[in-house]
Amino acid sequence: MVVEIDKQSGFCFGVQNAVEIAEKALLNGEIVFSLGPIVHNDKEVERLSTLGLASIDHDEFMKLKNCKVLIRAHGEPPETYITAEKNNITIIEATCPIVKRLQSKIKDTWLKTKKGNGQVVIFGKPGHAEVVGLQGQIMNEGILVSDANDFKKIDVTRPVYLFSQTTMSVKEYSNLTDILRSKMKENGISDTENNLIINNTICGQVSNREPHLKIFARKHDAIIFVSGRESSNGKMLYSVCKSINPDTHFVSSAQEIDYAWFEGKKSVGICGATSTPKWLIENIRDIISNI
Repeated sequence: MVVEIDKQSGFCFGVQNAVEIAEKALLNGEIVFSLGPIVHNDKEVERLSTLGLASIDHDEFMKLKNCKVLIRAHGEPPETYITAEKNNITIIEATCPIVKRLQSKIKDTWLKTKKGNGQVVIFGKPGHAEVVGLQGQIMNEGILVSDANDFKKIDVTRPVYLFSQTTMSVKEYSNLTDILRSKMKENGISDTENNLIINNTICGQVSNREPHLKIFARKHDAIIFVSGRESSNGKMLYSVCKSINPDTHFVSSAQEIDYAWFEGKKSVGICGATSTPKWLIENIRDIISNI
């Protein structure tokens, strides 16, 4: 049985950068706190915790003083940095540069809409850490939409500045954009540049994985998709694989592998989310190869 790892799977640049920053900070043997799990993968969080990285929530963060806290790739709202300065907390900055640029762009756009009559609309997952950080840049005045049902929140007679969380599906973003255009036309509003401004803010590393995974999933008899259960990106990319190859199985650890999946199979493909460490994908590859 041929077992192949998808070469593009594993950490995206932003997550890899955050993990490397954390490892460097932990070299001195100090305890470093991560504001939220550094990555949505329990196995990687466990590995880093053995090196001294302790995950905390925002309530715990508010009580800390005189320590080091890592801001993960998802980013944080301005209030987090204000609290850190007040409590003498040293911030270890690991926000993804792409997310940083998006935060800045949304803030600049929001300030511009203050002079006019526009609305900042964000396509994203409610409660997602990146979305919380984005909303924090604009005093939580952005209109959050996760599907077409949320479009009732938007006044289509006013200019719309549309942004997306960096890890959302390109296809879903495109579909929602088309629906928004239709709603504008129904109200006699032209979707010109002045009325609907679409910002392509989905990360290229994420968007490029969708078409690539469709090709990869088609190549093999079975697909093993490796991801943390809490990863939004993992859920989305798993569904992409499943839509192409019904014999796709989601696992978060080697313990979840069912040997019956491989009976009669000549080839197996192994892939994962942007939050899945390469070492975990390779570990699962080795186990399947030895069946």
